[in-house]
Amino acid sequence: MDGSGLPVTRSTCPYCGVGCGVLMRPDGHGGIEVRGDPDHPANFGRLCSKGSALGETVGREGRLLAPRVDGRDTDWDTALQLVADRFRDTVQRHGPDSVAFYVSGQLLTEDYYVANKLMKGFIGSANIDTNSRLCMASSVAGHKRAFGTDTVPGTYEDLEQADLIVLTGSNLAWCHPVLYQRILQARKERGTKLIVIDPRRTASCDRADMHLALKPGTDVALFNRLLAEIEKSGATDKEFTSKVIGLSDALEEAHQDDVNVTGLSEVEVTEFCRMWIGTEKVVTIYSQGVNQSSSGADKVNAILNCHLATGRIGTPGCGPFSVTGQPNAMGGREVGGLANMLACHLDLENADHRAAVRDFWSAPKVPDAPGLKAVDMFRAVGEGQIKALWIIHTNPAVSMPDADAVRAAIAGCDFTVVSDITGATDTARLADVLLPAAAWAEKDGTVTNSDRTISRQRTVLTAPGMARPDWDILAEVGRRMGWNDAFSYENPAEIFREYAALSGIAGRFGRDFDISGLSGLPDTGYRDLQPTRWPVTAARKGGRFFGDGQFFHPDGKARILPVRYRPPAAKRTPRYPFRLNTGRVRDQWHTMTRTGLSPRLSAHLAEPFLEIHPEDARDLSVKAADLISLESPQGRAILRARITDAVQRGQVFAPMHWTGETAPSARIDAVVAPVTDPVSGQPESKASVVAVKRFAAAWYGFAVSRNPMRLDASYWALAPTRTGFRAELAGMTQVGDWEEEARRIFDDEGAEVASIIDAARGTARVALTRDGEVQAALFIAREPVAVMRDYLATLPGTNTPDILGARPPADRPDPGPVLCSCFGVGVNTIVQAIETQGLMSVEAVGEALQAGTNCGSCRPEIAALLEAVRQREAAE
Repeated sequence: MDGSGLPVTRSTCPYCGVGCGVLMRPDGHGGIEVRGDPDHPANFGRLCSKGSALGETVGREGRLLAPRVDGRDTDWDTALQLVADRFRDTVQRHGPDSVAFYVSGQLLTEDYYVANKLMKGFIGSANIDTNSRLCMASSVAGHKRAFGTDTVPGTYEDLEQADLIVLTGSNLAWCHPVLYQRILQARKERGTKLIVIDPRRTASCDRADMHLALKPGTDVALFNRLLAEIEKSGATDKEFTSKVIGLSDALEEAHQDDVNVTGLSEVEVTEFCRMWIGTEKVVTIYSQGVNQSSSGADKVNAILNCHLATGRIGTPGCGPFSVTGQPNAMGGREVGGLANMLACHLDLENADHRAAVRDFWSAPKVPDAPGLKAVDMFRAVGEGQIKALWIIHTNPAVSMPDADAVRAAIAGCDFTVVSDITGATDTARLADVLLPAAAWAEKDGTVTNSDRTISRQRTVLTAPGMARPDWDILAEVGRRMGWNDAFSYENPAEIFREYAALSGIAGRFGRDFDISGLSGLPDTGYRDLQPTRWPVTAARKGGRFFGDGQFFHPDGKARILPVRYRPPAAKRTPRYPFRLNTGRVRDQWHTMTRTGLSPRLSAHLAEPFLEIHPEDARDLSVKAADLISLESPQGRAILRARITDAVQRGQVFAPMHWTGETAPSARIDAVVAPVTDPVSGQPESKASVVAVKRFAAAWYGFAVSRNPMRLDASYWALAPTRTGFRAELAGMTQVGDWEEEARRIFDDEGAEVASIIDAARGTARVALTRDGEVQAALFIAREPVAVMRDYLATLPGTNTPDILGARPPADRPDPGPVLCSCFGVGVNTIVQAIETQGLMSVEAVGEALQAGTNCGSCRPEIAALLEAVRQREAAE
């Protein structure tokens, strides 16, 4: 209970791998109130903008409420019997490798465990892979090569104990904001230094001591130079490296590598090496900019090499640290959710490990070879080798590289099952069978965050309609396929105990992952389980790994691997001269199935965009707010131009969140090449090649509406607002009657219409009203429409007779685009406060408006506004 007397439930945020604790309380209207849990060791009460808005994303509108077969609702018995029969028949006719599961870091560990057991233990194939392949497989491969297991050595506390933190390939300020705030606190209290290595200038650079804007894909050359300088300066830890194999070979390769390929100056490289070598306590944090590469595993090992050579690993404030992108990417790694792993960090290709798992499960056969990894899996689907496919809580028709080919492969598969919370995703629309799954606040189980902390997700809302937990759906299919005893689970606590017991066998094999101390946990103990960092055994609980120089290779020694820079797989050519980088924005998550429901989160960046350097834009005759067409050998996309020197010449950046549901022409992974790291199988999503040109539309539009719109223009992007929806539009063909077109878009024949149309100038403004209340409005021009979008978005449902004027009345100031999503503070509000109140710092703005005082992700943008006002005032 809290002060209101209503029950409060402790759970875990379902977004990134930080694993923040949350406190949830039903609001009495079918929703929940969410705030940070001050007692959770990951966040101590902090939440980012996405976590703060969780309560806005649990509505039941758009939920899948019943199983659906061939587009028609049915009952569970019919749907699950069909799934079981089709998978069984396919295996009998074509063998176990003719079927596959593609799962997700959105699954809870118990769900993941049952899926892995069903596929690898009983169907008999290793064709189960996960969307975590797209974000952390290179880290897994690097860990295993260096340490013998997929072990994260350190803990979050190291971020506060380090004297130098290096962020490489990680925009932590936007992608893991709570961790970034912990680092900033350490900078304030201890003077911790911060270096950011990234081709782009991101929000994470705002407070950095150094930003190394290296060329894409050249990380290995930089860290090889660091390794060579470690030896040259005598910083190698002789005692520690006596427990390491391969240092001399790695040094030979490092000395032969050429740091000039990074594009960095000798001064920058020398200073980086000086700071790294001269600081005893160093943490190197890396993420997708390292992992998502055709040489991702080598990049990881180049980083690990430097920490192993200096012994800066496994002690307070020291070590390499992989931050994961999804809430349970780590849990998926633990249960063997990847196609090349067994549960509990056991090795699929080790006969003793296979036999132990088979015997523990009483399974007929465990496969002796890895299954198909994500890119190869969907290629096999397209080629007809995979004939039955089950996709769970992920949207590969949008998120996989070469997404158009993946979408076609799924559409052409003989039998496709999709489990999700909604049928309104690009992937779900391709399914033969749709299964309604419970959503985040309706689920019960565990997740593991980036520093090995197991936390509980707990149920606070009843699942709507016929929705069921994923473990329950999977287990019933297992029973219907004939394996009753193996899948006779009654609750997730029972699954957890089995999984913990299996980890004890892994521990006896000398594996790192062992939580057997929890295998006897009763249902009440599981219910009340507090955040717990593994391992959990009679002899050990939590802590760091490798500080004692003991590793998990058979000889107990680590491996320093010789690696050499390899350029990105896709080569720039005169036809495709630009290098495309992709990633996330601050307030959205994956393909926006959840965050896209929140008006607050959609207000910051409401439209897909392409960052392009000012000189490249000039050469292409592209102006701010123009639309840009991208083309690669794989596909095409259209996005809004965002001209900025945050990207280097010859490079462009686009976010990966928009889908066929929200902006069909901006599915950026349709242009990403399906090339992968040969070791990890992780796609190279940061270095495709593209052609860029201005998209010369015949007309541009902006629309607001109280109700959903019918959009089919050449380009459109839709976002929710507090009063309905807003949309950007553009078309290649002229429209003869804009009043008629407005009625079609807004699907409203009976509304009163007011319009101002100037055919000569190519402009049109059309408003639809009922009983004086604005229902919708459309604004058209030959160039990108110049109207006060954020003001107009507030008008549906109001009595605003002058809406076609598109300007707020004097007594109603326009707050401008939302900059601080946590508190809904707009750009104009901040600028006005700076000018009228004489605010001189980000802290002063926060004190006056609250902006920037929660997750802090908007602080760099507030600082930029302060500087812009200063420069303007100085020029006046």
